[in-house]
Amino acid sequence: MSGASELLAGRYRLERVVGSGGVATVHLATDERLGRRVAVKILRSDLADSIMADRFLQETEITARLSHPGIVPLFDSGRDGETVYFVMPFEEGESLRERLAHERQLPVGEAVRIAREVAEALAYAHDHGVIHRDIKPSNLLLSGGHPLVADFGIAKALTASVRPNVLTSASVVIGTPTYMAPEQSMGEAVLDGRVDVYALGCVLYEMLAGEPPFQATTRLALAAKHLTGAPPSVRVVRPAAPPGVDEALRTALAKNPADRFPTAQAFGQALGAAMSATTGSEPVPTDPSTYATVGPGPRKPTASL
Repeated sequence: MSGASELLAGRYRLERVVGSGGVATVHLATDERLGRRVAVKILRSDLADSIMADRFLQETEITARLSHPGIVPLFDSGRDGETVYFVMPFEEGESLRERLAHERQLPVGEAVRIAREVAEALAYAHDHGVIHRDIKPSNLLLSGGHPLVADFGIAKALTASVRPNVLTSASVVIGTPTYMAPEQSMGEAVLDGRVDVYALGCVLYEMLAGEPPFQATTRLALAAKHLTGAPPSVRVVRPAAPPGVDEALRTALAKNPADRFPTAQAFGQALGAAMSATTGSEPVPTDPSTYATVGPGPRKPTASL
């Protein structure tokens, strides 16, 4: 990648690096055509060399059609020479990962509300044929107290466009082992929205317990725990969590997809019912109108890719 002062594809002026991860570097940039700040994510050069760029860009076009107040939109994607990139809104703020770094456990009601709102966004995407495949705290942005799901469909686009045998390289990881459903870690070719339900269950467990349900020192050992280990009851660590929430988590974290909630919506509804059983009131439906508007205004990027 050339100097950050240059325009990418004659349109985006890169200003500074704001994050980096396993497969991409995130730059704060200015959209010269529309005069707005954006986050430009540039795929790691060796990974860009390993993908079929046209297929990757075709897959991201599908994701760009999603329009939901709980989903960070994809503005643009393209290729500039050997550089493959995609563009999202930029926002100063924090991700759920940053929130958990300074507040290890969230209040039970807030954690459940965040999970229910993420479940609603997931349900919308699943209904439109898109699964996320990489739900984790760093891909959940907090705006006005509400979560926004970032990097929708990027893992799918990478998976679909990687050249044969590249995924066997230890340097290429699609997805995050700490939150990865057993069937995803096993490399099954056909996945559905239940992998996102499992990952969201891991995230909710972490918001309540202060740590993920499974931990290990190596990727292989962690995958083994997801495959065979029974998740501990969250109430052992967090007695304030209602029994119904604990039960919903156990269902979301079932090893066999057939034993999980069939949809993200069902998971969200179970959490709402669990909280209402505790308070004695009707579950409060999540209301997308309370989210910050997702549009041309700035949003924060994630640097987790």
